[in-house]
Amino acid sequence: MIHVGIDIGKLNHCFGIINYDTGEDLVQPTFFENNQDGFNFLIHSLSPYPIDKLLIGMEDTGHYHFALLRFLLDKNFTIALMNPSITDFERKRQGSASKNDKLDTITICDVLASNPHKKKLYRLITPNNFKYYEMKQLTRQHHNLKEQKNVYSNRLQRALDLTFPEFNSLFKSKYGTVYMNILKTFGSADNIAHTDIRTLRKCFETIGKGNRISLSPEKLKDTAKASVGFASMAEVLNIKHLVAHIELINEQISEIDKKIEEFSVQVNSPILTIPGISHFSGTSILSELGEICNYDNLSKVIKFAGVAPREYESSQYRAEHMAITKKGSKYLRKTLYQIITPVIRHNEVFQKYYNKKISQGKGHRCAQGHCVRKLLRVIYHLLITNQQFDPTLLR
Repeated sequence: MIHVGIDIGKLNHCFGIINYDTGEDLVQPTFFENNQDGFNFLIHSLSPYPIDKLLIGMEDTGHYHFALLRFLLDKNFTIALMNPSITDFERKRQGSASKNDKLDTITICDVLASNPHKKKLYRLITPNNFKYYEMKQLTRQHHNLKEQKNVYSNRLQRALDLTFPEFNSLFKSKYGTVYMNILKTFGSADNIAHTDIRTLRKCFETIGKGNRISLSPEKLKDTAKASVGFASMAEVLNIKHLVAHIELINEQISEIDKKIEEFSVQVNSPILTIPGISHFSGTSILSELGEICNYDNLSKVIKFAGVAPREYESSQYRAEHMAITKKGSKYLRKTLYQIITPVIRHNEVFQKYYNKKISQGKGHRCAQGHCVRKLLRVIYHLLITNQQFDPTLLR
């Protein structure tokens, strides 16, 4: 096998070619640009060697490798991705104190050629892996937008505590249509107290279906007059801007969720038959896991999700209470912990399993972790067998 190591950069990449069967350096580390001419130069350099004898390796880092990866896959090359920590460990294992792009290409080749305990330190990529790319980007955008929304919502509540601390007590739930209309129009108790009642009533006019609030413009005005909040032009402006940010994010999330649902309907995965898993959560799980055939067994799925319990044992000592590893995909782990509550609520077997762990003295979060691992076992089985979820088969 001929190994090709590619060190990825933003503007330039570096590649080297080594035949480990003969120990010959076929091509010394060489730079090429991250553009069409550079890619063609790489293909020309690889052309003397049989394509079925080449194994091309690169680090799975950032996003700079995506264009080259897709280009090489379209040319039917065999591509291997590896975690940057693997190449870093290999460099330290060899006792190298230097690090540069040219040396990294050789290190990547060394990782490709190594086979400790018959365990590969990389994963092979096929064109099928890219079918999950769009889904992964959409679900991660959803997660990121939700985090941004939480930040803006917290800032909004802080500003409200200054200008109208009694405001939230007038509503059964926050961020409804009337709630947001009032804030972006007035922003403070002082402005509401000094506005005309007819202007205030316009904020209560809503279009479409939905529950109508019991709060009246008159009660809102009376509460504003007695409010301990103070008038601040800066905070009022801040509130109006924060409301605009939150409304924009809501629109973006809605647009993304429609696309996610379209992908989910196309894929029609059996994990959607599990009560408590929605189009979004199902798509997030599938896109983060990727091809289920890449996992030899269930334990690798649990490790990738970062929900495997840590182990610490030395001589006669063994730690009994250890946190989960939190390695692998944080987005997958976040989705699993978000959906485990509705899964427990909608499935009797998961309810009994959760209650069993609580009765054994486990804490709420620990019991949830056990249920998450049980859920992963179910998901893995459904994806491997392509079966529909049947709660009667759970034990």
